[in-house]
Amino acid sequence: MASHRRPKQPSRARVTVLTATAAAAVAFSAQAAHAADPKLSKSEAKDKVDKLYEEAEQATEKYNGAKEQHDKLEKQVSALQDKVARGQEELNKLRTGLGLMANSQYRTGSIDPTLQLLLSSDPDSYLEKASTLNQLSAKQADTLRMIAAKQRTLKQEREEASGKLADLESTRKALEDRKGEVQGKLADAQQVLNGFTEQERAEITGADQKGGSSSGKGGGDNGRASRSDARPNIPAGSGRGAAALAYAQSQEGKPYEYGATGMSTWDCSGLTQWAYGQAGVSLPRISQDQANAGTRIYDQSQLQPGDLVIFYGDQHHVGLYAGNGQVFHAPRTGAFVRYEAMSNMPFQFGVRIG
Repeated sequence: MASHRRPKQPSRARVTVLTATAAAAVAFSAQAAHAADPKLSKSEAKDKVDKLYEEAEQATEKYNGAKEQHDKLEKQVSALQDKVARGQEELNKLRTGLGLMANSQYRTGSIDPTLQLLLSSDPDSYLEKASTLNQLSAKQADTLRMIAAKQRTLKQEREEASGKLADLESTRKALEDRKGEVQGKLADAQQVLNGFTEQERAEITGADQKGGSSSGKGGGDNGRASRSDARPNIPAGSGRGAAALAYAQSQEGKPYEYGATGMSTWDCSGLTQWAYGQAGVSLPRISQDQANAGTRIYDQSQLQPGDLVIFYGDQHHVGLYAGNGQVFHAPRTGAFVRYEAMSNMPFQFGVRIG
């Protein structure tokens, strides 16, 4: 007779080994497939990383704008909530005072006023008290009117606070979206860079340039960011623009970081805002708003040291004119605050402040 015993099940240890072996095989296949992908040349990688970093900077200025709006709304909401709390406290005091007056009237006015006058041994004294009671009633009426007005005001303030809270939640969501967009671009760029050595990554991103100038002619990949240890010859300037440039120069060599406003890291508009702030001028936070903060100059030959210089069609990058066709700026992720040839980026116009 044929045996009908159940086949022996593999042991748990055997299953674990088989599973691990299968997983390793899948990982090996994935690695092999990845290795089979054609590796980008340094030039191709630079182009791709440059584009991703530019998109990241565009998203950064959107992030900065959302953060500025978020912070402003947060202050407004806090002020409104304080105002509502104070108003409620005043209303409570008015109600308490009204209750005390009513209680006092009840205790002294329980007998009919005419009968009180007939029974009074001192009519003059009674009439004086009656006059006080009339005044008390008039005061009650005033308090009631004040309570009604305070209630209306509190209702309006609560509605305003509720609306601001809704706006705050909306800006918080926008802030998270912009931050995610920036981080996504930077992660994509890092993935491209991971296939290169540390030195190659520094060359691709320009991270090897902590100072000096860079030329748009014949230097580096695609004519970008060649290293020079000599500073450009900066013409003498005057006024607040020159003072702002001098303050900005003190930050040379510090790294770029999106959303940063100093003092250890900077983004482009954070640096220009701080530099002009040190010179006594309050600039808006984002580059697009800074582009409207003064008189526009479209002729590069008319620029003076310290003028803001705006780059790209959507005005997402800003620096300070340093003279002789050079901009001093916080370039992008992976790079440092430095001088660079203006010809490396699409110049839109300059902005003279004050």
